Amino acid sequence: MSNTTNDDERRLADLGYKQELNRSWSSFSNFAISFSIISILAGCFTTFAQAWNNGGPVAISLGWPVISLCILIIGFCMSELASAYPTSGGIYWWASKLGGAKAGFYTGWLNLIGLLAVVASVAYGAASFLNIIIGDLSPKYAAEFLGGDYLHQQFFWFFIILTLVTLINIYSGHMLAVINNISVWWHVFGAAIVIGILVFVPEHHQTVKWMFTTQINNSGFSQSSYWIYVLPLGFLLTQYTITGFDASAHLSEETHGAHLAAAKGIWKSIFYSAIGGYILLMSFLYVATNTDVINSFDPKVNPFGGGSIIAVLYTALGDGFAFRLVMVITTAGQIFCTTACLTSCSRMMFAFSRDGAVPGGKIWKKVNKHRVPVNAVLFSAVIGLVITLPALYKSPSGAPTAFYAVVSVAVIGLYLAFMIPIFLRLRAGSKFVPGEWTLGSKYKWMGVIAVAEIVIISIYFVLPFAPAGIPGNKDFTWTAVNYAPILTGVSLIVLWIWWHLSVKKWFKGPIRTIDN
Repeated sequence: MSNTTNDDERRLADLGYKQELNRSWSSFSNFAISFSIISILAGCFTTFAQAWNNGGPVAISLGWPVISLCILIIGFCMSELASAYPTSGGIYWWASKLGGAKAGFYTGWLNLIGLLAVVASVAYGAASFLNIIIGDLSPKYAAEFLGGDYLHQQFFWFFIILTLVTLINIYSGHMLAVINNISVWWHVFGAAIVIGILVFVPEHHQTVKWMFTTQINNSGFSQSSYWIYVLPLGFLLTQYTITGFDASAHLSEETHGAHLAAAKGIWKSIFYSAIGGYILLMSFLYVATNTDVINSFDPKVNPFGGGSIIAVLYTALGDGFAFRLVMVITTAGQIFCTTACLTSCSRMMFAFSRDGAVPGGKIWKKVNKHRVPVNAVLFSAVIGLVITLPALYKSPSGAPTAFYAVVSVAVIGLYLAFMIPIFLRLRAGSKFVPGEWTLGSKYKWMGVIAVAEIVIISIYFVLPFAPAGIPGNKDFTWTAVNYAPILTGVSLIVLWIWWHLSVKKWFKGPIRTIDN
């Protein structure tokens, strides 16, 4: 056993836990899982339409760098906490340490809800792209498989992808580290190839002025609400893409030198993804020349849906090798991302169950012979499947409202969970004992910015995405409703009732599994 391993196990023992998971991950692997979950080949593609329809190029060219900077500040605050408390409980453990059992309980559940939604949304996004690839290669498949209903086809592939990544996650923690290492280079070189194709293959490109000044409002809301309502909804692209970086913390107990590796993994994954994602998104805008077709919601004109990245790519590249290569690159990247998301979610559930906060915790905290929490993996996949069932029903606008609702749940759940320990660390002030990686006095202004940004985006992302989703509107329909506030709100109410009726009587926060 190396000195590093001994030091890691001693730090874990100081936090109250024995080494149960296999500590085989390197610093690069720890960075790789957060980088893979952020996945610019996933979020930048699957939620591009949200920014295009709610703000247009301005939401990307100006919105992405501003929101990315805010997220990087959030990441710095979390890195400091990860260095001080390198445990798989991550966010939940930090909140418990700084604010007590109640803070830890709510933080843990928000984190878990967000991670479950991330698994679901990324897998569903990958399924929609895979379905388009297969339909493009086989028109007969598109017209006949499952009655030609693309929503049913996508859900079928969603199930297949979830099953595949579940099997991968069950097999071996070491293999997961290798897969995530490969994923990093797939994202780097894959994104570079996509950017190269978009720069050199199309004959026509947009001007820089158009990319930085053009406003688009396909939301259905009035233009007068553009700056205060419509544009902020478009920021969901950035906020959703750059999330899940808490994975570096959740994999702390499987990483060598986690007190530094996890801290660096968090902020570095955000930083490099922000730069790579911006270049990739700007290349999308660079080739978005046929705006009439891209904006169209008429399936005869634009079968891919108004504002979708598929419409951008198809109008720029046509139905040829270049288009298909880009689609294959992003779909594979999204499957890598789904694999990493399920890993992170299952580790958080393992740690939360280990401390008795999840019903049936004795089941979910069990590890198999490969030292993988297999039951937690299975549970995470099944819940991800269930919460995506509304995606089987088509929105009247043609926009994938149910998908964006799951995306919103992911963003709200995760970022609220991030906010609680950041706020508690801010409140603790000089009483907080930092680890080797620390912000020093900069935590004061960084913490304020982080908390404020999370509060603002959490309010926006529970609001309706379209007028038809507002109760009382003459065109109201449940298929247009953003059910993020319903799912998140009901979950919080249930947690509040459960806490007061039962949990507070027996839940005391993290349970020590080792005596020093």
